[in-house]
This record gives sequence, C-alpha cells and structure tokens, in this order.
Amino acid sequence: MIQSANARQNDPVGGAIAALEGCTKRYPGVLALDNASFRVAPGEVRALLGKNGAGKSTLIRMLTGAEVPDSGTVSIDGVALSGSGSARAQEAFVRGVRVVYQELSLVPGMSIAENLFLGRWPRRAGILDYAGMEAEARDAMQRLGLDMPPSDPVAGLSPAERQLVEIARVLLGKPKLVILDEPTSSLAAAEAEKVMAAVKRIAADGIAVIYISHRMNEIRQIARSATVMRDGRIIDTVDVAGADTREIVRLMLGSEAAQAAAVETKARDKVVLDISGLALAPKLACVSFQLRQGEVLGIAGLLGAGRTELLQAIMGVRAYDSGTICVDGIDIRRPGYRAMLNRGFGYTPESRKEEGIVPLLGVDENTVATDFAAVSRRGILSARRIAEATRDVIARLHVKTAATDTPIGTLSGGNQQKVVIGRWVHAGSRVLLLDEPTRGVDVEAKAQIYAIIRQLAAEGRSVIFVSSEIEELPLVCDRVLVLREGRLMEEFTSPNIDQDAVMAACIAGH
Repeated sequence: MIQSANARQNDPVGGAIAALEGCTKRYPGVLALDNASFRVAPGEVRALLGKNGAGKSTLIRMLTGAEVPDSGTVSIDGVALSGSGSARAQEAFVRGVRVVYQELSLVPGMSIAENLFLGRWPRRAGILDYAGMEAEARDAMQRLGLDMPPSDPVAGLSPAERQLVEIARVLLGKPKLVILDEPTSSLAAAEAEKVMAAVKRIAADGIAVIYISHRMNEIRQIARSATVMRDGRIIDTVDVAGADTREIVRLMLGSEAAQAAAVETKARDKVVLDISGLALAPKLACVSFQLRQGEVLGIAGLLGAGRTELLQAIMGVRAYDSGTICVDGIDIRRPGYRAMLNRGFGYTPESRKEEGIVPLLGVDENTVATDFAAVSRRGILSARRIAEATRDVIARLHVKTAATDTPIGTLSGGNQQKVVIGRWVHAGSRVLLLDEPTRGVDVEAKAQIYAIIRQLAAEGRSVIFVSSEIEELPLVCDRVLVLREGRLMEEFTSPNIDQDAVMAACIAGH
C-alpha cells in the first residue's frame, strides 16, 4: 500500500528551493502540462517517474526557464521567474538551477578541467587561466569523492567517470537544484553505484536533486519520495520506503500492469548460428554457443564484460582474433558487415542516438535505409513504395508518429527504438542482434518491445538480446547466457530464469 506524500506537497511554498504552482503548458494538439504543482526542498532527492510523454521533460524545462507556462508560476529560491527566452533561462541558472541530460555533452579530446568550464573558460589578462581552472575543477571533483587529475583527457575515462564529470560540471557556481535525467541509463549496476554515491554527497551538501530514472532499485536507494506523472498531470507523490513497485507502475500507466507470463519457448531444433572459441582481446577469451531458429537468447554481464564486442564480432563490425562463426552450418571466415547483411543478419547498436538513427531524417528514411532495393523501381527510389513500407512497419510495431516523414529525432525514445528494430523487419532479417534495445525507454514501451521480439521469434526469426537490466531477461528470453571474464560462465533456461541467480552469476568474482 502506498503512503501518500501529498500532505508535504500541499505545504506552503516557503522552504522549497523550487516550486511550480498550477502550471499548464499547451503545444499544438498536445496538453503537455496540466495544472501541475510541484515542490522540492533543499537537500532532498526527489525521484520523478512517468512513461515517455507523461510531462517530465516539460516540467524540467519549466524549472530551467527553457519554457514559459501558459498559466501558473515557477519559483526558484522563493522568487518567481519572469521574462522569456534566453533571459528567463539565464535567470534560472543564476538562481542555481543546473541540469545533466541523458545524452552526455563532453568533448573527448579535451581535459576534464576544460570540459568542466566548456564555453566559459576563465581568463587572466586575456589569457586562459589553466591553473585556476584546474584548481576549481579539482575542488568540484573532490566534492563527489573523486580523485582524477583535472588534466586527464575525457577520452580515457570510463562511462561512469564521464557521467561523474558531467555532474561535477554542474556543481560549479554553487547550485541549489540539480536535475539528473537518466544518469545511469548507460551504466551497469556496479558503475551506477558510483553515480548514486555522488548523488548522496550532493544532497548531503544541502542541494536539492530531482532524479529521473526508470530503475526502481536505484530510486529506493537514494530518494526519499517519488513524484509520479501521467498525461501531463502530477498523479501523486509517494514515500519511497512504503511504496510497492506494482502500485507505482499502476500510477504511471493508469491501470494495473499485466503480469508477465513466463516465456513459452517455440524455438526449433535448427541451429542458425554456431559460435566456437571466439576470442577478441582483451574482452573475449573463448566464447562458444549456439542460436536456434525462433529463439531469443539473452546475454547478461556487467559493463565491460564484452557483450557489445561479441555482437560486433558476429556482425563483422569488429575483427576477432580467433574462433569460428558458422551460419546454417557453413563456416564464415572473417565475416564482413555486408556479407552478414546478405546472410540475413541485422544489428541494432547500443547507442541509439549516436549510431542507431539519423535524427533529422524522417521515420521513412530511417526505416528503409537497410533495403533501398525493396522500395526502388528500376533503380530509382519510389516515394510511394517508401511510404507503404514505412506504414507497414509503423502499423506492425505500433510506432506513434504523426506522419511517415516525421523527423525521427522528435519521437520518444521508445518509438525511435521501434523504428530501429523495424528497419530490420523491413529488410527481412532472420537473425537480429539487439544491443540494449530497451535502454532509456519507459515501462510501457519496454513491454511493447518485448512483445515485438516475441512475435518475431514466433515467426521463426532468431534474436540475441543483450541487456544490462537483469530483471527484463526472464520476460523476453528463452535462454540467458552469462558473460564473465571473457567466457560464457552459466546458462539459464525459461521458465527457470531467476533474476537474482543471473545477477549473482554476473557479479561473481567482482
């Protein structure tokens, strides 16, 4: 049973470092924020939950001054924001609002210190003050408990360290509110712990934190309360300690989430892919497994275990050192990307926005890019065939988009991911290598992607499903293999895929 924290929400604004009062925001055809009231106190870590399109981004843009409400007020440190445009955003910044977005904005070729002061480098007598810059950078890093030389280049940092550098950057200038948008979505559990430790340090300094995440385990560790949004409204604010996950999901979706049934395997005996002794230093030592027709095979493991490298080696994106890859019983020697495409393989990369889509192109262009021949006539692209092929994918994968030519970058993360998978459906691929296909998408979109994958398997396609979120593997996989220390160490088969046992196998020896 959820213990409501609305009483705290209904207190006077006094004492809150940031507050929205009765804010409404409309866009053409969309009510993005509906009479929303929200407050967060100094030193509080407040989780913000809701599926994509619930209004979280609009609420955050209100707090940062990037958007002006049609009605209602936004106050930072007791003073209402005024004006519009860049002046309003600057006012919020001066009053201490900082935000770290899901997509990192670091420049790999620059040092930690240079990235912390990016665009506002301090000068003395017209010359960049490197000494002062590194001293302030060192102080900011130490506030997070980090001991990294400010002169080190960002290119050499781990994903978790890069995320911490982003967080350290917002600590410059005495912030009062720090907003973190999915800060651990690209990190495995062990790496995420470092980020959560940093969040606790920030809150201990009296800084308010709004923490956006779909990972309930993390939220329970660091947040005192969670605000749930749906359809532009703030539905409730609950005390995390007394909140049941199913009840929170019900608040997010508006109805009881369907209980996921154990996967009923329909895999056939035919082996479509046989990997033997695959090695790729330093990540893979000796990997062997088989993939059958109609099977969804999960690959679990900690960040850096070599999961991505394994998929890339199979797809011909990365050269491996030794081992064999057999497709339909035929030994493929040193496969190239084009050769694997011709054999019916498709690959969705881990980083959707950087490698999976072309944001400014339409849904249609992103969909048919894997097979232009199917939408051409006498060697010339056919607008009619492109639109028809795209409509088929949109209907089949339930992609929410205004039109087939809508720029894909304007879609939610879940709908972008459906298109990324849909392009291989368009190409007729029979073996799909999916690297983190549900990263950064909400619970409803995840369930839809699971259903899509199971349907593809039922049609006889084979899928390798890589995920850092152990809890989703039993929901979609026929089998799960655990990759650790360069080898596949343990195997779990549905319906006996226990997430606790899988996690234990992943972290054994760590």
